[in-house]
Amino acid sequence: MPVLTGGQALVAQLLEEGIEIVFGLPGVQLDWAFDALYEARDRIRVIHTRHEQATSYMADGYARTTGKMGVCLVVPGPGVLNAMAGLATAYACNSRVFCITGQIPSDQIEKGRGFLHEIPRQLEALRSVTKWAARAMHPSQIPALAHEAIVQLWSGRPRPVALEIPPDVLQATAEVETIAATRPLPPDGDPELIERAAQLLGTAQKPLIFAGGGILAAEAWEELRALAELLEAPVVLTMDGKGALDDRHDLAHNIIAARELVPESDVILIVGSRFLQPATSDWGPRHQAVIQIDIDPDEIGRNYPPTIGIVADAKRALSALLERVPLYNQKRDSRRAELRALKERVFDLLWEVQPQASFAMALREALPEEAIVVSESTQVGYWTWNAFPVYRPRTFVTSGYQGTLGFGFATALGAKAGNPDRPVLSLNGDGGFLYNLPELATMVQHRLDVITVVFNDNAFGNVRRIQKERFGGHYIASELYNPDFVALAHSFGIEGVRVSTPEALRDIVADTVRNPRPILIEVPVGEMPSIWGIVMAGRRS
Repeated sequence: MPVLTGGQALVAQLLEEGIEIVFGLPGVQLDWAFDALYEARDRIRVIHTRHEQATSYMADGYARTTGKMGVCLVVPGPGVLNAMAGLATAYACNSRVFCITGQIPSDQIEKGRGFLHEIPRQLEALRSVTKWAARAMHPSQIPALAHEAIVQLWSGRPRPVALEIPPDVLQATAEVETIAATRPLPPDGDPELIERAAQLLGTAQKPLIFAGGGILAAEAWEELRALAELLEAPVVLTMDGKGALDDRHDLAHNIIAARELVPESDVILIVGSRFLQPATSDWGPRHQAVIQIDIDPDEIGRNYPPTIGIVADAKRALSALLERVPLYNQKRDSRRAELRALKERVFDLLWEVQPQASFAMALREALPEEAIVVSESTQVGYWTWNAFPVYRPRTFVTSGYQGTLGFGFATALGAKAGNPDRPVLSLNGDGGFLYNLPELATMVQHRLDVITVVFNDNAFGNVRRIQKERFGGHYIASELYNPDFVALAHSFGIEGVRVSTPEALRDIVADTVRNPRPILIEVPVGEMPSIWGIVMAGRRS
C-alpha cells in the first residue's frame, strides 16, 4: 500500500469515485488537501469561490443538472456555517452534495479552548442538513469514510452528506488503500403492493398522477411518460418535478390545474412527491384511492394516508407498473381535448399576472429547449415556478421548500460548470442577487458564461408588497439601495446591458445564446402583483 498524507488519501479516493470537479475555498486547515488537489490538477478541476456559501450552491447546481454528485470543500467553523445555506437547499431539494470540511486539531476537538475557526459540536450542526456525517481521525480512515459517504449519497433518498477531517490528519502520513467505487442498487417495490397498485390504476376511470423531484432523481421520466400515456392520466408536475414530462404534452399540468383534476379523479398515484399542497387544501383527495411511491419510507403517509404505500425507487416501481397495468387496463376515451382546454384556461389565468408573465415567456421564447434556468425567489421567479414551460428533465432549478433567497446565481454557476455546452440562465431579483454578488469574479475567472438577468425594483419586493397590503404601508427594512448594475458588470470586465421591455429582454438573451458570453442584464421594474393568491387558492391554514 502506498504511503500518503491524509490530503493525498482524500484526493485518491475522490479520483477513485470519478469526481471531476471540486468547488472549494482554501484555508489553513485545508492546506494539505489543496496541495493534494494541486498534484491532481490535470484530473480534478478546482473551482474556487469568493464565499463558502457559493461552494455548496455550486455543488448543488452541478448535481441537480448533471445527475452526478457535487463536491464542496470548506474550512471549519465559519466556512461550514456559510456553506450550510447551500446544504439546507440541497437537503430540501434531494440533491447529491458531498461536503468535505476541515476541523481544528484532532486532540483539541470539543475542548473549547478557542482554536482558529472552532465552534462547538460542528458535526452535530452538519447533521441538521445532511443525511449522514462522520469524522476521520487517521489518514487510513479517509478512503473508507469518503467511500461510505458516497455510498450513503447514492442510497435511498438523495440528500447531502458530510465528512470532517482535522488538519493534522490531512498532514499525517500512513499506508493507505483506496476503495473501488460502488453504487448500491436502488430498491424494488413489494411485488404484492405493485400488483394491487396496478389493478387499481388499470381499472380506474380517471386516474391522476402527481410527479415530484423523485422522478428526476431516479431518471424515471421515460417510465412516467409511458405510464401516463398507457392510462391516459394527466400528470401534475410539482415545482421540483418540472421537466419530468415535457410541458408541451397534453397530459402535463401544474398544481393550479390540480384543483380541477383531483376532485374528478378516482385513483391518484403520487411518485416522488411530498404531496403537501393537495393534502392541506380543501380540493385535496376525499374519496379517491391514493397510491404513494417513494424511496424514503418516512415519506409514505407523512402528509396524507395512502391506500397503498410502496417504498421503492421511482424508476423501478414505474417499470414494474408498466409490466403489470396492461393485465388490468381498461379502454378509456381520450381526454386530450379536454386537458388541452384545461391547460389553456390555467395559462390564461396565469397570464393575467403581469408583467411577470410577459417577461418569463420572453425568456422562454429566447432560450432553446435544452437551456437550463435557475429561478430565484423574486416576482418573475415565482411566476416561473408555477407556469414556466419546461421541456426537458433537469433544466429548471429552484430552491424548493427551503426558499433560500440568494441561492440562484451561484447555483447557476455550478450548473454551467457541469453543462459547459448548454445555455444557463440565472433569473434573479435585485435583493437575492446581491447575496452572491462576489461570484461575478468566479464567473469571469473560471469562464462560466452564465446569462444573468436581474429584475430590479430596488426592494425586497414581496416583503414590501406585504407591508403595503397588510400593514398599511409600514415600510421597514424592505427598500434597497443598489449599484448601477451595468457599470458593475463592466467593472468585472463583462458585458452589462439594461433593458426595460419583454421584447428587448428576449432579443438580448437570444443574441447571447447565439454568441455565448458572460453578461449581466438589468431589467428595471416597478411593483408587481402577487401570484400567490392564485397558487394558494383553497389551501387550509
